[in-house]
Amino acid sequence: MQAKPRIVICIPCGATSVEKRAVFEAAIQAGARQAYLIEEPMAAAMGADLPVTEPTGSMVVDIGGGTTEVAVISLGGIVTSSSLRLAGNKMDEAISMHLRDLLGIKIGERTAEVIKIKIGSILPFEDGRERDMIISGQDMVTEQPKEVTIQSEDVRAALVEPCEDMVLSIKETFKKTNPDLASDIIQNGILLTGGGGLLSGLDRYLTDKLEIPVWVSETALTNVVTGCLKVLETPTALRQTLMRSR
Repeated sequence: MQAKPRIVICIPCGATSVEKRAVFEAAIQAGARQAYLIEEPMAAAMGADLPVTEPTGSMVVDIGGGTTEVAVISLGGIVTSSSLRLAGNKMDEAISMHLRDLLGIKIGERTAEVIKIKIGSILPFEDGRERDMIISGQDMVTEQPKEVTIQSEDVRAALVEPCEDMVLSIKETFKKTNPDLASDIIQNGILLTGGGGLLSGLDRYLTDKLEIPVWVSETALTNVVTGCLKVLETPTALRQTLMRSR
């Protein structure tokens, strides 16, 4: 008989107790021997090797596909946090809407994501050179195939609003942080992780808007997964989880 696995599942900071219980029960019903829930920014911080168990404060901004998780972590727990339902998918949607209004072309989510990755930025590129890209879509008037060349400036204009909303969420979380931990964060900077954190210029943009150093993790795409692995491999790390099977 095949042994049942242990499972670690990341959840948003804003998940309700009902949502947590539903996820937990779904994992058990799917055949898990034990199921652990951990908040996503905690997993990201562990994966990035931040000193989460130390008495100092660490701040994580984890931009995924559906949510942006902002958390202040100290002594092995999340001190304060916020979960914003605005992340990579909303950036893609903003690009699609902007190009529709600007050029009269309708594009899909996959095309919008490719645009974001290839020529997307929130600030001018550090090398001083702008990018362009040929895309294909559907003409808004004739509904026929249409091919146009777009500029990185056009994409940047689309991303201003979602990025401004992220700044507001981070500021609100920082306001709820006690002075000692806030001092640590100002000194050590903010960790930017998740796929959305790789948007060109976002670290510089947030540094300017927040007046706090923001740095992008070199392993931004894998921090959450690595953190989950550490939870499974390290018994003491299980103390950070929210609930587990009995």
